[in-house]
Amino acid sequence: MPNHTSDRHPWFAESRASRTNPKRDWFIWRDPAPDGGPPTNWLSEFGGSAWEFDPITNQYYCHTFLSAQPDLNWRNPAVREAIHDVMRFWLRRGIDGFRVDAVWYLIKDDQFRDNPINHDFRPGGLPRDALIPLYTADLPEVHDAISGMRRVTDEFLDRVLLGEIYLPIERLVAYYGRDLKGVHFPYNFALLTAQWGARVLARLIDEYEAALPLGGWPNWVLGNHDRPRLATRIGPQQMRVAAMLLMTLRGTPTLYYGDEIGLRQAAIRPEQVQDPFEKNVPGIGIGRDGCRTPMQWDDTKSAGFSDAEPWLPVADNFRNENVDYFRRDKTSLYWLYRRLIDFRRKHAPLTEGSYKPLTATGDLLLFYRELGRERVVVALNLGPQPMTVSLPIEIASGQILLSSFLDREGHEVINSIDLRGNEGLLVKLDC
Repeated sequence: MPNHTSDRHPWFAESRASRTNPKRDWFIWRDPAPDGGPPTNWLSEFGGSAWEFDPITNQYYCHTFLSAQPDLNWRNPAVREAIHDVMRFWLRRGIDGFRVDAVWYLIKDDQFRDNPINHDFRPGGLPRDALIPLYTADLPEVHDAISGMRRVTDEFLDRVLLGEIYLPIERLVAYYGRDLKGVHFPYNFALLTAQWGARVLARLIDEYEAALPLGGWPNWVLGNHDRPRLATRIGPQQMRVAAMLLMTLRGTPTLYYGDEIGLRQAAIRPEQVQDPFEKNVPGIGIGRDGCRTPMQWDDTKSAGFSDAEPWLPVADNFRNENVDYFRRDKTSLYWLYRRLIDFRRKHAPLTEGSYKPLTATGDLLLFYRELGRERVVVALNLGPQPMTVSLPIEIASGQILLSSFLDREGHEVINSIDLRGNEGLLVKLDC
């Protein structure tokens, strides 16, 4: 999280010590407005002003998130070099790379202009959305900061730089950088908020594929720490179809812990809330604790997560929904994920092949992956009703590699595919 440090970090302790401290300009400090209030109208992502008054030096410091997380001044070359040195420290220790959190916030407006009012904002929405973050997020200069981190990453062999970025697709793809020298891939979170329907998903996939820069490597995400659990969003009946979609689209899949066993959003009582976002902006349903509860490993105390009392409560269903239980059930979602991962390794079209959409209607999502003469059709039924899918003559026969129900492997396919409700199939086509 290079956007900020803790307010207890030695850098900030020095910075706030005096206005003349050498590290003063490592953070973003401003004099109060003429009325004594914050210097701009900028808002924190977690509610309230993005400025905190510090009585030690009678100035405000900027914090995009919590007041205990002062923003670094990425316009200062000394800050960039210090972060680069931190990166090198870990890269020398052999880490595979970095996932850079909130990377589109790194640079703020150097003229400290007020953000414009969002006239589409309605009461009950997220307080931060009352303004359009024109001068506090996604500024053009952020790409230079990212390219600097990429250069450091490239000093080491076979390392990766990933970026957490919540932006529309057309702005997201800019983070691949000029000549692909930005992040290796900016996380594509489009599926996190998309309506779960075949036609919506088909359009979204096509839009994303079309927007990618030449040579840009795709990626897909179905669950993360900021959104409700996948099983709660789409229903447990569709979890197998979702698994097959995630593991067969072109690019790198990101699997959020617990989704491989179908964890649902956990109920969190008010006195159990830990999420500072929920604490700062209570009562509008934005708490993220329910998707962050301990991993359910087995049916022992705290679901095998820890011998100590965990930070968040374990979900009530942990005795019957845990890794140990599903490992013993060879037809479980857990085993479907293992089979899908294995198939990705064994069938090159699923990792290196092109993506080819096929015409479909209703609840059917249909495409194939192709590499050389090898092709694998992916047929997904996003509805509860069975269906028969007629195949184009050029791909009319093959053999089922895998059913999402783990029970039809090896069955022949000629001219059409029969799908049960909520079923997905991988079909290896005859050459």
